[in-house]
Amino acid sequence: MSAKVLTRSAVAVVLVALVAASYWAGRHYAFNPGAPASADIPPALSGMSGMPDFSGLVQAYGPTVVNVSARHAPRRVFSGPGTRQLPVDPRDPFYQFFKRFYGNVPGFGGGEGGGGGDDGDDSAGQGGTSLGSGFIIEPDGYILTNAHVVERASSVTVTLTDKREFRAKVIGADKQSDVAVLKIDAKNLPAVKIGDASRSKVGQWVVAIGSPYGFDNTVTAGIISAKARSLPNENYTPFIQTDVPVNPGNSGGPLFNLRGEVIGINSIIYSQTGGFQGLSFAIPIDEAMKVKDELMKTGHVSRGRLGVAVQPVDQSLADSFGMARPQGALVSSVDPTGPAAKAGLQPGDVILSVDGQPVNDSSDLPALIAAIKPGRHAALQIWRDRATQKADVVIGSLGEARAAPAPASAKNVPPARMQGRLGVLVRPLTPQEKNGTSLTHGLVVERASGAAASAGIQAGDVILAVNGHPVSDLPQFAQMVAHANKSLALLIERGGSQIFVPIDLG
Repeated sequence: MSAKVLTRSAVAVVLVALVAASYWAGRHYAFNPGAPASADIPPALSGMSGMPDFSGLVQAYGPTVVNVSARHAPRRVFSGPGTRQLPVDPRDPFYQFFKRFYGNVPGFGGGEGGGGGDDGDDSAGQGGTSLGSGFIIEPDGYILTNAHVVERASSVTVTLTDKREFRAKVIGADKQSDVAVLKIDAKNLPAVKIGDASRSKVGQWVVAIGSPYGFDNTVTAGIISAKARSLPNENYTPFIQTDVPVNPGNSGGPLFNLRGEVIGINSIIYSQTGGFQGLSFAIPIDEAMKVKDELMKTGHVSRGRLGVAVQPVDQSLADSFGMARPQGALVSSVDPTGPAAKAGLQPGDVILSVDGQPVNDSSDLPALIAAIKPGRHAALQIWRDRATQKADVVIGSLGEARAAPAPASAKNVPPARMQGRLGVLVRPLTPQEKNGTSLTHGLVVERASGAAASAGIQAGDVILAVNGHPVSDLPQFAQMVAHANKSLALLIERGGSQIFVPIDLG
């Protein structure tokens, strides 16, 4: 068993902020230690340094934060939370797509429920306990935490700051938003005050209270670094990014503003080591409360579904599609049975707005669609054939799913043809390949070199479209490449996923 060493370091902070000092001059507030947890507590500042004093906030609201211990029964296979592997080839277009979020790291430290001596990693199948945090939202025992903290738990125990322990019932958990609601059999508990995350500003001080590594009621502080931050595979939450030190075990704990109001739930960290590295992400409390209300009312969360896969539009793709600037969400694939297909959307369309709300980036679209109730109509503005068009779509339910057919082995492979300018050797799909997949058209890449290889195209990819126009045969494809300017966008399919890849021909 490896020893753990705790070290102490003194950090000297020199703050030059004349403007801030002049603003706060004469504004000295103090917390009332005897005030109830629901009191409207003003910010407390040190008159000598101008730095915030969090002691009153912690005294008033520390008792509202709980430790959540989730026991996992033994099972055959368990994949520890938070590790998401990237393609290993840096030229791979899928790698390049995710690299902007992950950097050169194996994955996010999301799902940091482990803590103390037992981090919940029961990969050997022996079971275990994962530790997280939560906070009381109602005096009669309702608690919010992260869904990944209690995921697959056989039992959940909540420990209050006064050391009382309660067996908790999971009222509901929503994996998409990572919000869970617990209930313990207790009355007259101290409860947090819910704030308004939309009124928070980048640069404001915030405080986290939780149980990192099992050290309960630990207080850390920092500032809001960004708002409405989108993360890979977390498409329905506009996260609050902070530099508050958050570590394994902080998951599910509250993020306070200086008024003592909860504005977020700490959920994800970005880390190369598994520990804090300056990037923490919290679920806005208004989003969490919407989920809480639905979970308590129906036991599940209803979200709208469009039935498309989208990707960002960079400058190369914008040039390929004749757009004045990069914007919107580029449709890379359409579920043939989904709402988008019924409304006539197709790969290569760029969604610019939904019901008048602009889609500045592809990450904006999932949350906009999810907020629309299934069955309602939505007005889309799209970019197609170098012009804006309108589309009306009846939003579906996110619960709808469609299984992807397995690919079939190729037989009687037709001859291939080399496209020298692009650098790909391609051939048509065989009847067996069409029957074994959902593909109706496209060209299979036999070999890639030159510009195509530099962009990450590889053997086995299926080219479905050029600049949004479907590819049906070799002569048509050759003509499209010949008439392209300095760049073009190829829609490729690989492993059941589709993505537009910009190719520099210059």
